[in-house]
Amino acid sequence: MPLPPVTPTPSKALSAPQKALRKLGLDRDIDLALHLPLRYEDETRIVKLRDAREGDTVQVEATVTSCDITFKPRRQLLVTVDDASDTCVLRFFSFYPAHQKALAVGNRLRLRGEVRGGFGGLTMMHPTFKAAGGELPGALTPVYPTVAGLPQTYLRRAVITGLNHADLTETLPPALPLGLPWPDPRGAWDLRASLQFLHHPTPDVSMAALEDRSHPAWIRLKLEELLAQQLSQLTAKRERDRLRAPRLVPRPEGLHAQLLAALPFTLTAAQQRVGEEIAADLARAAPMHRLLQGDVGAGKTVVAALAAMVGIDAGWQCALMAPTEILASQHFSKLVGWLEPLGIKVAWLTGSQKKKERTTMLALVASGEAALVVGTHAIIQEHVQFKNLGLAVIDEQHRFGVAQRLALRGKMQEDGMEPHMLMMTATPIPRTLAMSYYADLDVSVLDELPPGRTPVVTKVVSDSRRDEVVERIGAQLSQGRQVYWVCPLIEESEALDLTNATQTHADLSDALPGVMVGLLHSRMPVAEKKAVMDLFTSGVMGVLVSTTVIEVGVDVPNASLMVIEHAERFGLSQLHQLRGRVGRGAAASACVLLYGTPDGGRLSETARERLRAMVETNDGFEIARRDLEIRGPGEFLGARQSGAPLLRFADLSTDTHLLEWAKAWAPNMLDRHPHLAIRHIARWLGGKSEYLKA
Repeated sequence: MPLPPVTPTPSKALSAPQKALRKLGLDRDIDLALHLPLRYEDETRIVKLRDAREGDTVQVEATVTSCDITFKPRRQLLVTVDDASDTCVLRFFSFYPAHQKALAVGNRLRLRGEVRGGFGGLTMMHPTFKAAGGELPGALTPVYPTVAGLPQTYLRRAVITGLNHADLTETLPPALPLGLPWPDPRGAWDLRASLQFLHHPTPDVSMAALEDRSHPAWIRLKLEELLAQQLSQLTAKRERDRLRAPRLVPRPEGLHAQLLAALPFTLTAAQQRVGEEIAADLARAAPMHRLLQGDVGAGKTVVAALAAMVGIDAGWQCALMAPTEILASQHFSKLVGWLEPLGIKVAWLTGSQKKKERTTMLALVASGEAALVVGTHAIIQEHVQFKNLGLAVIDEQHRFGVAQRLALRGKMQEDGMEPHMLMMTATPIPRTLAMSYYADLDVSVLDELPPGRTPVVTKVVSDSRRDEVVERIGAQLSQGRQVYWVCPLIEESEALDLTNATQTHADLSDALPGVMVGLLHSRMPVAEKKAVMDLFTSGVMGVLVSTTVIEVGVDVPNASLMVIEHAERFGLSQLHQLRGRVGRGAAASACVLLYGTPDGGRLSETARERLRAMVETNDGFEIARRDLEIRGPGEFLGARQSGAPLLRFADLSTDTHLLEWAKAWAPNMLDRHPHLAIRHIARWLGGKSEYLKA
């Protein structure tokens, strides 16, 4: 019996440009319609050479008067053209015989390029050209974002096809008032008209309105995009609210009250307020999905511990997952100190554990004897079985992805139920970001630091004054204090001229005789890392040279000086996190930002803005706001990006009023026009909205 013919898979049947379209995520007609130009070229008019100004990109029609190959200073094709008003020399360093033929003397051409001046007259470098004549287009020519193998001509045709075939019927209900302080863009500027205009704007349009996205067509797209995001987030939140979770209510004399009484400090007003918000969530039959954000040292761990007491008192297990072993270890040490006196067993799970210890811990977790489980990603591995997980706490949640959050939720054994989720971050999230990308979560804010935290003085110092910084370290050590020195790299890199941690450790050891100088980096064995941290935490080690592995979680109150080398290479939120390692005790503390410039050059404007912000404020929320302006939302979202697609058109720094409108009207649309809401989400997000359920 003959074999049936082999049918090629769709991916093999695709042409190179089609594969490139797929690489850009342009799978649907609507995706192509929403693929907007990066910029525009004006091919709607012909300019005389005499009217062209240096630096202008212009289109001219001229006749070739000479065409020669020269070899000085390098091989190039020099072509002179004349349009009867002036002459211009065209230079081509890359050319083929076909170019020479098309540029032969006597040929009349339509040229487009940037005009440059000089002693020899006007020139153009590698202009585009074709035979003169033919109608001029009536609209600006779009230039689209693309990838290798996808030429603009092919992409333009694909976009036109997508625009013609896409379903662009209205999804904004007529009864939905825009309530905006300018004319309603829904009339003349519906979605189809807006897209057609932005793909092919008329030459009389204000280029400034196109570039700063203030044109009514842009406003319409931003409104639709932000509304889709809000609808998607609200839908995910409502779906979670329909799920079941255990009701966790504290007993009057239970573990929650016992821990409060045993703590050696009093909660701040912010901790009390947030604790009440969490307790109200835990008492509901729907799963909590709350984000706890607070500045460095605001006391998030104790809030999480009190929440865990409510769950444990109700007979359920709790888990706390952290992204690094150092951070998880810090949590474990604190929690053991607080909880074991109350008779609560705390288990420890990491990937580096010895088999015997791990087996013991797994048994404690499975039997329920361990009421609280602290660890790293090891907690979510398949062979880890909880008896009855009721509350999951994720610290530094932006470092975990969708799949990892789902895996932790999946550890609950009861059918049809979900554990409560408390996510924590020490990177404060700006208000606009919380309103948009975190709109599916309830957000609590610890906006008050515990008493006793001393403000950290921040200084920006050139690397040329390195010796002075080392002297400052000696002075701190003589007072019995300890010092961090943070380096961005472990080993020498050919790409970046940065001093590595190993060399810095050797240099400081030589410069500070009699002082124990430790080294900590991510490639060290776990046992060695722990030994180094124990020496520093106990006060035996005076200076710790480290990479950013100490960014979060390390708590040594006696450390009063932080030196960050090549600070210009770090992100603003990372600098703030590192600075938060000092100022945790009563002693006056300082952070020195050492910066270097290649070949004695100047710092970039972005680097200067970051360092300036660090000097001007210790407020994590202000730092976060400035970081959003400098970097955009990606820095804050981290792994959550896979669950919340970045905005393509709206800008959170300038479109807050549009975001507020979308947030206000999303519930109205979802309640009164659910069918339109579903279509609107599908149009803008496709299947990406599914990730928000994590």
